[in-house]
Amino acid sequence: MFAKVFFSIGLLLAIALLVLVVLRVKNEQEVNRIWRSLSTAPAETRFTEDMVTELPPPVRRYFLHAIAPGTPIATSVSLEMSGSFRMERDKPWIPMRATEIISAKGFVWKAAIGRGLFQFIGADYYANKSGRMQFSLGGLIPLVNAHNPDVKRSSIGRLAGELLWLPSALLPQQGVSWQAIDERTIQASLKIDGEPVTLTLVIDPDGKVLKISFLRWGEHTDDGSFAYIPFGGEVQQEQTFAGFTIPSQVSLGWWFGTDNYLEFFRGKIERAEFC
Repeated sequence: MFAKVFFSIGLLLAIALLVLVVLRVKNEQEVNRIWRSLSTAPAETRFTEDMVTELPPPVRRYFLHAIAPGTPIATSVSLEMSGSFRMERDKPWIPMRATEIISAKGFVWKAAIGRGLFQFIGADYYANKSGRMQFSLGGLIPLVNAHNPDVKRSSIGRLAGELLWLPSALLPQQGVSWQAIDERTIQASLKIDGEPVTLTLVIDPDGKVLKISFLRWGEHTDDGSFAYIPFGGEVQQEQTFAGFTIPSQVSLGWWFGTDNYLEFFRGKIERAEFC
């Protein structure tokens, strides 16, 4: 009798495990398909100073610092990064490793957060006017599978901010409008699938980015409702990859620039490949 019970329980567990494995494979295939769709061939044109001649002087300094003249205009960038992540202000920092692809059309962020049995594995992405967040414990037990208009709008904000890692997508030739607030503050206004976003960059006299901020749709409010929240952070280091000089060490969070700042992400770019 007991043997039959144990056998039945074991069979049910095996079936459940098989279902979880199938779901994981299916999700990974979908994420990889979107990744491939964002990996495009570079444009044949190269960056020249003429492309930014008509921009305000501080904006010109930013681009001439970020893109070396003669660099092919990249349409996407693939990143490898490490760092740490936390869910709330009173929670501990946990290690993170991730790969990401970014283009003007979208992004895919594939990450492993934590260690051992308590490692969260999954992806955030935005592409084809759709945003999604999927994470599971150990890559098998589903924890988060968010796919709704609020996630989409928040993902658009994230994509806009992360174009800082793909400076060629912020050129005026890509439909981005620029203005200089002062000698150290510049703003880029763009639309992604109809959603307007304004990025504010603080730069040094050479054009190096020191801070980034923008309004991003999120639920980190007192009552948990969604609203546009100040989001951004600081750049601690930069590095040059194939003619592009981009932030290589950053800290980011919600309510940036306020007393409620919630820094939740610290990242270091270890590799960047522009295409």
